[in-house]
Amino acid sequence: MEQALIDNLTRYGPPVLFFAQVFGIFGLPIPDELLMTVAGALVRQGVMGPAATMTAAIAGSSTGITLSYVLGRTVGSTALHRVLHVPETAFLRAQRWFVRFGHWLLTFGYFIPGVRHVTAIAAGSAPIGYGAFARAAYPGAVLWCSVFVGVGYYAGDKWQQVWIILHGHLRLAASIAVVAAGVALLARWVWTARHTG
Repeated sequence: MEQALIDNLTRYGPPVLFFAQVFGIFGLPIPDELLMTVAGALVRQGVMGPAATMTAAIAGSSTGITLSYVLGRTVGSTALHRVLHVPETAFLRAQRWFVRFGHWLLTFGYFIPGVRHVTAIAAGSAPIGYGAFARAAYPGAVLWCSVFVGVGYYAGDKWQQVWIILHGHLRLAASIAVVAAGVALLARWVWTARHTG
């Protein structure tokens, strides 16, 4: 499946990236990061345009996460985990993390495999207002897409070797991102406690 997606990305460009991002964020088993890395390499080779590639990646991610949010608001997470074939434990974990990390999870949850698919649903079923959701989720989409398209661009022809290293360290990077967000929240809480009390 990965090779077919890469071939279609090479042949048809940004529209494939857009729809892959929409459905990947929405929960289908699509290798989002891999496709963005390949897209970055294709930009470097001149096969895809940089503006169209970034627009497709960000718009696709934003559309996918918005659809997930709307589903969370309208249907709720309890029914969705059965329909989307996502284990209930993933939803419960996302909801626990959402309570603990709040809007930070919407921003950095893209980088956590298995969590990005359910964070918006958890936010919608929480419920978090659309304005608060948008302020956290859309900058996260820009950051996530920029990182992986950028990695592919700078890796160029060596994107496959870089992807192997990157993919091997993805869980470690996700753990570091979660810990960093936790430390930032703790520091903010301590600062607020000292300056208000």
